[in-house]
Amino acid sequence: MMEASNAIGRQPGFFVTFEGGEGSGKTTQISRLAAYLRSQGESVCQTREPGGTPAADVLRDIILSGRVKELGVETEALLFAAARRDHIEGVILPALSRQEVVLCDRFHDSTRVYQGSKAGLEASTLSVIEAATLDGVLPDMTVILDIPAVKGLERAALRRGQEKADRFESEGIELHEQRRAAFLAIAAREPHRCMVVDATRDMNSIEAEIRAIVLERLARKRRGSTAGGPV
Repeated sequence: MMEASNAIGRQPGFFVTFEGGEGSGKTTQISRLAAYLRSQGESVCQTREPGGTPAADVLRDIILSGRVKELGVETEALLFAAARRDHIEGVILPALSRQEVVLCDRFHDSTRVYQGSKAGLEASTLSVIEAATLDGVLPDMTVILDIPAVKGLERAALRRGQEKADRFESEGIELHEQRRAAFLAIAAREPHRCMVVDATRDMNSIEAEIRAIVLERLARKRRGSTAGGPV
């Protein structure tokens, strides 16, 4: 897989991605962090994947509906890549060029995990797609909200109420646990970029931990201190 590089530290703005399984609380924590940063005078771009632009939102609806599942995991990965490229060019890069803090609900790690899990695409194929799609645009840091799959799916069910489970929420518990393990493996491979947070705790405790590390990393980048590797 494509690894983070020292080039991240020279990227303008500050790019934070949030990852984790279903029901891990990514959207809640992104919203809380965005509100706090804005209260401190920061300019914040809050976005999500798949989606983030009109074209990417169309692809999001198609993917999450499950209509492309029968076309195979490679087609699904390519659709994610198309949506991500449009999102990068239309939202992420312009915001970073304005020196904004970009908070994104899912990014390339989700493709690594969801399309690269058991019976998924080969790592080499995913790496080629990833490199072409990102073209060097990588997160300064990634928050991985970790929660057992059973608990996360229970939360997701409560959140959606009477709505139908989407393409990924409807999959089996074993696959969700494999994905949880895959996120943790990414964090182990890229400790300078990834921060694992216990998402089973109360929301305020989670928020406090995330806020502290994001503020520390943001300050470090602004000081230009990249001697220890990527911010």
